[in-house]
Amino acid sequence: MNGPSSRPSLPALTSLRFFAAMHVFLFHLDADHIRTFSGLSFRLQKTGYVGVSLFFVLSGFILTYVHGDREMRPRIFYRERLARIYPAYLFSLLVTAPGFFYICLKLKQMDIPFFAWFKYHVGLCSALVPTLTQAWVPNAALAWNPPAWSLSVEAFFYLLFPFLLPRILRMTTSTLWKLLAFCWMLSLAISLTYVFAKPDGVAHVTDEALNLFWLNAIKFNPLARLPEFLLGACCGALFLRGSFDKRWATPLTITGLASFATVVVASPHLPYPVIHDGLLAPAFAALIVGLALQPAWMAWMQVKPMILLGNASYSLYLLHGFVLGVYFMPMGTLKPFGLVGTAIGIILPIVVAIFVYLFLEEPLRRALRPKLQAPLGERKVAAQPA
Repeated sequence: MNGPSSRPSLPALTSLRFFAAMHVFLFHLDADHIRTFSGLSFRLQKTGYVGVSLFFVLSGFILTYVHGDREMRPRIFYRERLARIYPAYLFSLLVTAPGFFYICLKLKQMDIPFFAWFKYHVGLCSALVPTLTQAWVPNAALAWNPPAWSLSVEAFFYLLFPFLLPRILRMTTSTLWKLLAFCWMLSLAISLTYVFAKPDGVAHVTDEALNLFWLNAIKFNPLARLPEFLLGACCGALFLRGSFDKRWATPLTITGLASFATVVVASPHLPYPVIHDGLLAPAFAALIVGLALQPAWMAWMQVKPMILLGNASYSLYLLHGFVLGVYFMPMGTLKPFGLVGTAIGIILPIVVAIFVYLFLEEPLRRALRPKLQAPLGERKVAAQPA
């Protein structure tokens, strides 16, 4: 079947994207040495990188949910995805280009560890990032606009999806559960192999290790992150088959949140690569399915302001680093801020993201999307992956 999706809307999953983007945002506040939390709140901030794992699982779920009743035409799907992600992606590259290239080309003598590889491979970065291929080169993944690496990974998922979906939908329910479990075990196996083999020769790595080749490979390579996407797609197929009863809504949601909280609390005692890559994928899947079943007590996630924030989360994810840099470090030096100043610095990227979504991202998506499918099709489902 082609045309608009007949699926009921899942607005809570749109809102969920905002929380995932904010978690990444808070992590980068810490990475920029902008201290805003302490105690358990600080642990939540320090594990903000897992927000990307939530995006990958959610992407697999939503794409399967949206396209499960459509005739899959790769050309139309690719154009639809390009219209969805590239306008805001290109805008983020345009606004971050001056800072990135200025440091790489003009300040080669400066000892900035994060730019150590980029400044000697500017040409390669210039070719990889606009073409959404930077994640395939471990040391180039964070070039230009660092959060954009996950879009490089998503582009690979999109490339595969038209060929994966028919096979996933043909699987038996039992096979889907087995594939789901296998994807999680494979994800853990990749990160645990790194932890025990220590291919970079470092005994203990943290989120501050940015230039380790093999660590970057397991963190950013699309093949290493594919199991999370597939796990989400399996959940989407099971959801379409009615494998999850409405009575599971609250237990699944609470299980997902409790598992997430447990990992956050225990994070200082768990290997960083394992937390980063897929440890929480089943917890995120449980949360996504639970919210998709629409528990009454989570109805606040379906109100219009929350949906707007969810829709703007993609621009927030791509632009928050740039806005943080302009506000907190306008001349490359961290300015001291009090409580009010820090609060403004947190609110400002959200406001910018809403404006970019309303006046750039959404208008260009409508203009660029294929005409064979009515605009209501995707919007009716109301949850697009970042």
